[in-house]
Amino acid sequence: MNFTQGCLLRIFIGESDKHGGMSLYEWIVEQARERGLAGATAVRGIAGFGAHHRIHTAKVLRLSLDLPIVIEIADLEANVRLFLDHIEPALHDGLATIEPIEFASFTKTRTQ
Repeated sequence: MNFTQGCLLRIFIGESDKHGGMSLYEWIVEQARERGLAGATAVRGIAGFGAHHRIHTAKVLRLSLDLPIVIEIADLEANVRLFLDHIEPALHDGLATIEPIEFASFTKTRTQ
């Protein structure tokens, strides 16, 4: 398998964050798909805090309606940086990180 040098973008936001009437995490994943990035996944956290240092948790007695969301996007560094520039105006509270990775894309067709 051949690996390519790229980077991983992680965006940390809240579940209740919105953009254009839809969930921000859904919008970001859709934007990544429309722009042809290699892949994007949004994951809901069970606990966390952000810039305002308020704990958000999924505990039953303290059910949060704003759980942490992490969106991971992998692609070539140039593509990731252009994408981050594109979505940056929609990001109001949160954090983004970029780290170098090696990745391999693979698609297998199903035989029936």
